[in-house]
Amino acid sequence: MNASVPSNVLLSADVQSRLDNQQLAARLAKETAGEVLFDRLSRGRYSTDASIYQIEPVGVFVPRTEDDVATAMAIARDARVPVLPRGAGTSQCGQTVGAALVIDNSKYLKKVVDFDKEAMTVTVQPGIVLDHLNAWLKPNGLWFPVDVSTAAQCTIGGMAGNNSCGSRSLHYGNMVHNVLAIDAWLSDGTGARFESLDAMRAGASGRMRGLIDTIAAIAGREHEEIAARYPRVLRRVGGYNLDVFHPQSERPYTADGSVNLAHLLVGSEGTLAYSRQVTLKLAPLPKSKALGIVNFTNFNKAMDSTRHIVRLRPVAVELVDRTMIELARGNPAFRQTIEKALIGSPDAILLVEFAGEDKAEQVRKLKDLVALMGDLGLPGTVVEMPDEKEQKELWEVRKAGLNIMMSLKGDGKPVSFIEDCAVPLEHLAEYTDRLTEVFARHGTRGTWYAHASVGTLHVRPILDMRRDGSAKMRAIAEEAGALVRKYKGAFSGEHGDGLVRSEWVDWQFGERMMNAFREIKDAFDPQGLMNPGKIVRATKMDDASLYRFKPGYAELPLKTALDWSAWNVKADPVTEQVSAPGTGGDATGGFAKAIEMCNNNGHCRKFDGGTMCPSYRVTKDEQHLTRGRANSLRLAVSGQLGPDAFTSDALYDTMDLCVGCKGCKRDCPTGIDMARMKTEFLYHYRRKHGMRLKDRLVAGLPRYAPLASRLAPLFNLRDAIPGVAGLTEKWLGFSARRKLPQWRTDTFLSRAKAAQPTRGVAEAGEVVLFADTFNNYFEAENAHAALRVLEAAGYRVHLARAAGESRPLCCGRTYLAAGQVDEAKQEARRTLDALLPFVRRGVPVVGLEPSCLLTMRDEFLAYGFGEEARALSESALLFEEFLAREARAGKLKLALKALPQSTALLHGHCHQKAFDAVKPVQVVLGLIPGLQVKLIESSCCGMAGSFGYEAKHYDVSMKMAEQSLLPAVREAGTNALIVADGTSCRHQIADGAQREAVHVARVLEAALA
Repeated sequence: MNASVPSNVLLSADVQSRLDNQQLAARLAKETAGEVLFDRLSRGRYSTDASIYQIEPVGVFVPRTEDDVATAMAIARDARVPVLPRGAGTSQCGQTVGAALVIDNSKYLKKVVDFDKEAMTVTVQPGIVLDHLNAWLKPNGLWFPVDVSTAAQCTIGGMAGNNSCGSRSLHYGNMVHNVLAIDAWLSDGTGARFESLDAMRAGASGRMRGLIDTIAAIAGREHEEIAARYPRVLRRVGGYNLDVFHPQSERPYTADGSVNLAHLLVGSEGTLAYSRQVTLKLAPLPKSKALGIVNFTNFNKAMDSTRHIVRLRPVAVELVDRTMIELARGNPAFRQTIEKALIGSPDAILLVEFAGEDKAEQVRKLKDLVALMGDLGLPGTVVEMPDEKEQKELWEVRKAGLNIMMSLKGDGKPVSFIEDCAVPLEHLAEYTDRLTEVFARHGTRGTWYAHASVGTLHVRPILDMRRDGSAKMRAIAEEAGALVRKYKGAFSGEHGDGLVRSEWVDWQFGERMMNAFREIKDAFDPQGLMNPGKIVRATKMDDASLYRFKPGYAELPLKTALDWSAWNVKADPVTEQVSAPGTGGDATGGFAKAIEMCNNNGHCRKFDGGTMCPSYRVTKDEQHLTRGRANSLRLAVSGQLGPDAFTSDALYDTMDLCVGCKGCKRDCPTGIDMARMKTEFLYHYRRKHGMRLKDRLVAGLPRYAPLASRLAPLFNLRDAIPGVAGLTEKWLGFSARRKLPQWRTDTFLSRAKAAQPTRGVAEAGEVVLFADTFNNYFEAENAHAALRVLEAAGYRVHLARAAGESRPLCCGRTYLAAGQVDEAKQEARRTLDALLPFVRRGVPVVGLEPSCLLTMRDEFLAYGFGEEARALSESALLFEEFLAREARAGKLKLALKALPQSTALLHGHCHQKAFDAVKPVQVVLGLIPGLQVKLIESSCCGMAGSFGYEAKHYDVSMKMAEQSLLPAVREAGTNALIVADGTSCRHQIADGAQREAVHVARVLEAALA
């Protein structure tokens, strides 16, 4: 393609009219070993990143090898199709979306290629995730210190393309200061190692020698213009780094002042070349850290104090504003951590970190911070945090800042477009005041968090991009730009240019430098095939045709089974007052709003700790990621995939591997609840396509359970007669490699004296024991153990029953898993009616199976049962939660003795993790004398109710378990207790590790004195 062709042509659907995409896909499939994804849903999932933009790619290619990339680029070049390298897709500016062949490096190209411990260098492929690299380096006492907030998911290739910075850039610099070399391909297929200019010239010939000479000539010609135009601040990532030849910032790119052409590629956003391998400069891991959290009742004081604080030479000074503080307080994953950092109700806090070799020195610097704040007239404002575990937890809250901000409900969202401006520290307080006035004039406010130490403010005005947000965005950007120019700052300070700021490169650097940038682009990429439309020849930031919410965007009419009205709120951007319409169904569009809470930041791609997203951890496919599912649902419910997409088989395949773990409900800072969304989807899908026999058998289990129990020997023949398991796999889809739960005739309720409504005396009070289907019909010993423990503690135990019915109560969980919401509501209604008399008397409802009991605290609230459901949700407690609460209040009188085992290995059920209910298990096990409790850091066990029993899911299920759970169980001593409260978790451990896992109630029963 001729370089003079405007890039907006490449950003339109016209590309597809010139190309037979199927031929392109066929060549890729034939000539490479990579994954070729050209279907509508796959292209839709890659049409967005964490920005406000959405552009459908020509197709998606996931290379397995570096040779795959070279071949794919050659095929695209032959077809004159643009190429867009992509890592985790976490860009906030639209760098990683475009009408191009998207090449996703993140699944396979993530190896450490070379490592030199003595030289402190490492060479990696572009798809390696920052946190994974640092975990690999840690045993060697080294790390890569460009610690961006998305470290758990962002890739090194993306960081290099973006010139990422991170919280500690004050001490370590930006990406450009820490890249030593880049091995790259040009769009014409030329491969070269970009490194020091002298080394490149020594080995260059032909194409590369001409390129080097051209770039050097442009730099020499523009020496004076570079000196005049490049901002003299550390945080400056706009345009191309042509000042590599004439450094202007306070920190030169190389220590000796030499020229390294790799630094020209850093920050080029994939518009110049494709990074094959990146060589990085490493740093020693700090041996000790100390953190001081300075609380401010006035935002301006926080900004003004920063210039004084940096004189203490901290490695980081980070701002968290009141909005983010309050949103973090409202998130169960962050509440306890953020509250440890607060004094009263501050308007803002600054996280000030000191790091180095000597712990005593860092603690001393912390005392200096306390003294400094006293000298500034702010005594008693510092929370000292020397403990590194607490520090890490607080930094995780700060790292989740953007996602926390995006958890604001309603159409108005914090929008990234001026969040990257950087100004000299002496102007920081005045700049924030003036910018606040700009927001007020346009009827909005900003959410703030910042790398205060380097003058970069991640401020995002709250705008409704469906309505008047676009016009306000342009007006605010122009006024903010005038302030940046006044204070001699940078418009792009960290997050790059992309679609949102590329048009401002001209504003920042002037027409002469823009001509130079265009010459550089054309010298590298004469056909204009490398990620066009970014940095040069850009579209307008407010081109509405490129928005995620384009003009006319609307949801398809949908009467939902669950109540989603809680998400359809309206918040005044200035007063923050929230109003919500009435409840009931989806007449107000709440389902679509809940889906849109996903801002595509990709926090669900993380692998270290937490629960989400277990299916992605196994497949590494965007399709099986919380973000991928949310994008698929959003495209479907808005009609962008056609009128029937929401009930299509393609969307079913996308939702299929969601195990309903609710890890996203807890771990996702915006609170995406994909499990509930899957229930809603299945409700509509089943209504259109009907139910399979297998699904009916699983869903209806609570209703035929009494019959199955009476005929238990017959129902249990499946695993007793050779060959029957194979037949059930063929006919019903239940894996022959699994043993099914064994029915029993001596159910808990039948043995617990059905005629006697209550048990025990009431010395300690009363409780209702909810006997769920699984612990009644399959593992009655758990319920018996719980009953004995509660009675031993002096409680009168009521066994809940439905009035006038012999069938036990049921939470409806199995029906929800099949999408049978109406049947689930019927079971919930029965349960509510039976339990409400106790609830109204203040009697707690105690359950054993996490997925069942916690359904009362969660899904029951989405059935339209109003205050009755809310009352039950507030009274419903897991067995261990109840005992831990009583122990905390000093009410628990339970005599326990030591066990033969000295160690208990604990696996938390996914729903326990989602509802912060694992800690109570640790608490009650800790009451047993001499018992050491170790928590297995695991994601989903993989069984997930009936999921792991299905033949088509068996392999995925076992891979989930092998991530961490089963290896940990196998490594445990034979004398260690394995504790798991989830029925399916215990079965997975038995199948995969041949170890018995027991419910906490049985452990306590064994310890009764």
